[in-house]
Amino acid sequence: MNNLNEEIKKKIDIIEFIGSYMTLKKAGRNFKGNCPFHQEKTPSFVVSPERQIWHCFGSCGDGGDVIKFLMKWDNITYLEAVKEFAEKLGLPMKEYNLQDTNVKLRERLFSANRHAANFYTYMLSKSPYGEKAREYLEKRGIRKEIAHTFELGYAPSSWDSLLRYMESKKFTQKELIEAGLVLRSERGSVYDRFRGRLMFPLKDVKENIVGFSGRSLNPDEKTAKYVNTPETFIYHKRETLFGIHIAKEAVKKEKCIILVEGEFDMITPYQYGIEHIVAIKGSAVTREQLMLIKRYTNRVYLALDADAAGEEAIKRGIEEAEHLEFELGVIVFDFAKDPDEAVRADLVKFKKAVSEPIPVYDYVIDFYRKKFPEDDAFSKKNIGEAVAPFFAYINNPIVASHYVKKLASLLDVSEESIRSLLRKKSYKKVSSTANFKKIQVSQVNREDVVQKYFLSSLLQYEAKKVLLDKLVPLLSPDDFSFPAYQKLYQQIYEKRETFELPDINTFASSLPDELKTIFDELYLYASADVEISEKNIGQLAYEIKERALKRKIQAGLGQESSQTNEDTLSRLSTELKELEKRAINV
Repeated sequence: MNNLNEEIKKKIDIIEFIGSYMTLKKAGRNFKGNCPFHQEKTPSFVVSPERQIWHCFGSCGDGGDVIKFLMKWDNITYLEAVKEFAEKLGLPMKEYNLQDTNVKLRERLFSANRHAANFYTYMLSKSPYGEKAREYLEKRGIRKEIAHTFELGYAPSSWDSLLRYMESKKFTQKELIEAGLVLRSERGSVYDRFRGRLMFPLKDVKENIVGFSGRSLNPDEKTAKYVNTPETFIYHKRETLFGIHIAKEAVKKEKCIILVEGEFDMITPYQYGIEHIVAIKGSAVTREQLMLIKRYTNRVYLALDADAAGEEAIKRGIEEAEHLEFELGVIVFDFAKDPDEAVRADLVKFKKAVSEPIPVYDYVIDFYRKKFPEDDAFSKKNIGEAVAPFFAYINNPIVASHYVKKLASLLDVSEESIRSLLRKKSYKKVSSTANFKKIQVSQVNREDVVQKYFLSSLLQYEAKKVLLDKLVPLLSPDDFSFPAYQKLYQQIYEKRETFELPDINTFASSLPDELKTIFDELYLYASADVEISEKNIGQLAYEIKERALKRKIQAGLGQESSQTNEDTLSRLSTELKELEKRAINV
């Protein structure tokens, strides 16, 4: 497989290939364009003809080679992409081993979950053991055809009924443990993970069953209400949306999606005609889930439980949604605790609420107005300080201005007082004050960004060795605050003679495996918006050194007083002053 990969990369020009899907423009040594995987106005998608790689420095943050690009564009597997390229290039696949171990494992686990689902659905629909579960569904108003659509099932209370069934289908205990279907006790015995539970198969967009969620049928039991498949090779909670395989076409049609918190919160509305709806796994909306949704719509409505966890999930979801340029709204049910209960309580009210989502920042303002209802100065202060952090996530200046005006009007204060609050609390994003092109970045992330720009610019600079000879007396690996950057600079530091060669791939191939991914990302990082010059690199180096000295001084101030410590602080302070004098002339 690896040999075939290399043949594909040799024969496919990455600029020509990706350029056939999107517009690329020359940017120094590299090419850039608007990322095709998310909406953006400023190009953040960079492609390197030298390294034959691409990376998006915008919302999706993804990257890879031509194979990864095709996988992402067509939403296909790694093996499918490799086969497609091989056929296109006329490569004789018989000469290569296409039995990828990971692909075989994935298919085996999918097969195990499919057999398990068949077992559970049989137990629910046809076995006398499933009578209690059938009664439970009937009590909740779930029709048989809906249970069939979602392949609901029942796991008997037996300790090993699924285990014995799966072994009869030639699955090993090791495979079943890897799939998360069974557990091994401390004594070494193996037993079913799901027992006496209503079963919900969890599927991906291609309808592969990646895992299960099992709900207790007895609320009085001391066991957990839900038991889920643990993280496995094919199941990752952060990437999973219950019902996405069924909802995706309706989502595209409605041009929006409703996110709810539990399986019944998705199934019950679906039964009554609300089909553009899915359930998150866990209590938080994740970046991975939003990236999946991005394929189908740019508009998300949160309809989470009316409790503290639901409120917190809404607040946590705002940052990621804004970062990925979603239009975010909240659906509020003031007559029920969750969507499932709301549908059963009043379908007309439910549908009305769904048709009138509240823009998320209006929801946040209203939430804190209710929390601090008094019309006094301190209540207004509390509302302002609670709402301000959310405004920091707003990327669009028109939207930001609208909500500054709205909050000022509601609190009966000036707009300037709201903006002053944002500045005072450091909620607003600030710009770099360096002479190189301004980088929009929060103060919290500035140190990370400066180190990234330095390493990226250094790696792309033509006369690397000459520049490194000047930098070595100034900057050492321990001046970097992030371990990965320390290790990469250490490699540059130790192998600077390599940079006499024009081919950066020589250096890249010499790196330890743990650094190759970060190298590929950093190599492209500065291509998007910064002029790469010796002067700019020097400025970045001085800032890194200055921050390193300040960190060391701060650490020394926190230690117990001693002559050695006092001497160290004095030396560091002198070094910092000298550095600041030299930096002025850079």
